[in-house]
Amino acid sequence: SYKLCARTRTLSLSRWPRCAVTRHPTPRALQRATPQTVPRPRPPIVQPVSMRTAVALLALPALTSCFSVPRHTPTRALSGTSLRRTRGPAAIAMSEESPDLTARKPRPKYIPGRIDDPDYVRVFDTTLRDGEQSPGATLTSSEKLEIARQLAKLGVDIIEAGFPIASPDDFEAVKQIADVVGNEVFDDGYVPVICGLSRANEKDIQRSWDAVKGAKLPRVHTFIATSPIHMESKLKKTPDEVVAIAVNAVKFAKSLGCDDIEFSPEDAGRSEPEFLYRILAEVIKAGATTLNIPDTTGWNMPWEFGGLIKKLRENVEGSENVIFSTHCQNDLGLSTANSLAGAMNGARQVECTINGIGERAGNAALEEIVMAIALKGDTHFDEENGGQMGTGRIYTAINPVYISPTSRMVSEYSGMICQPHKAIVGNNAFRHESGIHQDGMIKNKNTYEIMTPESIGLMRGESESGAGIVLGKHSGRNAVSTRLAELGYELDPEKLNAVFDRFKIVAEKKKGGLEDEDLEALVSDTAFSSEEHWQLSDLQVTTGMSGIPTATVTMVGPDGVGRFVAATGEGPVDAVYKAIDRLIGVKLNLETYGMQAVTEGIDALATTRVTVSPMSDSNFMATAIHSQSGNNKIRTFSGSGSDGDVVVASARAYVSAINKMITWNKRRAAQAEAEEGAAKSAKIAAVAMEN
Repeated sequence: SYKLCARTRTLSLSRWPRCAVTRHPTPRALQRATPQTVPRPRPPIVQPVSMRTAVALLALPALTSCFSVPRHTPTRALSGTSLRRTRGPAAIAMSEESPDLTARKPRPKYIPGRIDDPDYVRVFDTTLRDGEQSPGATLTSSEKLEIARQLAKLGVDIIEAGFPIASPDDFEAVKQIADVVGNEVFDDGYVPVICGLSRANEKDIQRSWDAVKGAKLPRVHTFIATSPIHMESKLKKTPDEVVAIAVNAVKFAKSLGCDDIEFSPEDAGRSEPEFLYRILAEVIKAGATTLNIPDTTGWNMPWEFGGLIKKLRENVEGSENVIFSTHCQNDLGLSTANSLAGAMNGARQVECTINGIGERAGNAALEEIVMAIALKGDTHFDEENGGQMGTGRIYTAINPVYISPTSRMVSEYSGMICQPHKAIVGNNAFRHESGIHQDGMIKNKNTYEIMTPESIGLMRGESESGAGIVLGKHSGRNAVSTRLAELGYELDPEKLNAVFDRFKIVAEKKKGGLEDEDLEALVSDTAFSSEEHWQLSDLQVTTGMSGIPTATVTMVGPDGVGRFVAATGEGPVDAVYKAIDRLIGVKLNLETYGMQAVTEGIDALATTRVTVSPMSDSNFMATAIHSQSGNNKIRTFSGSGSDGDVVVASARAYVSAINKMITWNKRRAAQAEAEEGAAKSAKIAAVAMEN
């Protein structure tokens, strides 16, 4: 078996192996310790590993001192490696035959308002609530459930599942997450807290509590604005009235039986500190256990926001009995910096979203905060650097090898695509084009990478995976399923068959085989698609400079019957969309349309993403309440499609969005029917009692 010493970065042997690989220690490591002085904590059970696994372990330069690596469910990293954080020097061990467990750094027992380890930072993910408020981002209930399960694998402490009062569909989505994900206890005892957002009124809070109370660890999050401009212009309330509303809201939540209550003074970054001291002290007395300090407009500089957290901890009466949290928007590009500044000054909960999605310019990105703490938490948060709490060696219990697959899932489901140079998860984050950089990477990857893509669950490609599979028209089902498994996609047989059928069609047309990006596009288009009420069966388009663009579309409906219709338009895509509208019987606004090539070359796959909304006179209506303004807004639905033909890809994306809209409307209709039936039953019962 092999053991990799984190301090010397030397792969050592505990018995004669099938092959031996040793990496020489760095000069800095030799200055710090010799092999005789390196502590040897008891490692996990070690089993023999293959040469490929041993080499893969050596690809983790920066994180090996922060994590141990036992085997667990396959992900997009190291063919099934999970990272578990350890404190101080540690040995890295890899097992190919270990139990199928999700390994994580042990976290302190969850207690509302208290963390027994002052170095531990809770991660509060609000992708499903604040993230979904991004213009153009829409998620169905089933997509939210899948994302919540993925967030649990990632190991977030709290999942803010939504804004239950927004609509019946939002309520059911939050309730489903609380009842399912909130009760799925992992083998290490971890189960995420499920949180629902509410405004500071009894109706919202009751609805939020009804949605989350089925979880093992439910939380209610209530808020009210505290900045002068919000109180005067939006709320039209005096400071005294705002304090009273906040206190009554927390007390009401407490009266419902909720013992985990988070309170947020909205726009705290522009609020008067003295007023914050007052209102926060009062809500603590009323029963709040977490105080979230939002920089709602992204106005603060890091030193300002860190200083605000420090002032609040020092001046708010009862602050020692609560957890301070950060919620930073990215309007000036400082959300991650402000969140880390808050942690430096004693905040022990950070609110963030996958890929940083959210209102306007977005939120603090979970992946950026987590990896910054993973790489710098041991050394840059102590008193010497301005740390205000604990030993200065902060950490989280996030399992980073799930970052990349979670990012991809959120991107595909929400329709919010990451910019190529996005930190950690962008397509270019681990790509090098400069000749100088390439030379350095060939000689030593540490020259230009402070972390490896494998550490966040992203394999570089064929050479790193070791599979040697070239996927073409002669490839079989086993080859495709093997490559998908290496890329981290665990598909059930039905989804695998659907992906393989699409693969064979595309492979017949594409010369030179399919790249990983092509295969992943097919997975996103096929396995990640919503319930298919309507399926695109055939498509013919006639267009040109002198003729009228005409499209003939054939589709199979929910009854299994094929139908076709022809339509004309301004261009081939417009003609196709009008034909689909006429065939299905919908009236839609095309809000956004985007297309990009998956790979290079004339035979590259095209991926199209669209966002649609129903017209006011459409048979399909979709409205929801905005969490901050309280106004009704028209919901939008996103869809994506991939094909070698750009017109077919556009049609697939449009049909995908329509299927999402139909699913949403059917669920709403079923809910309304159930509510009407319950009301009739209650009325009959009341009449019976009177008689």
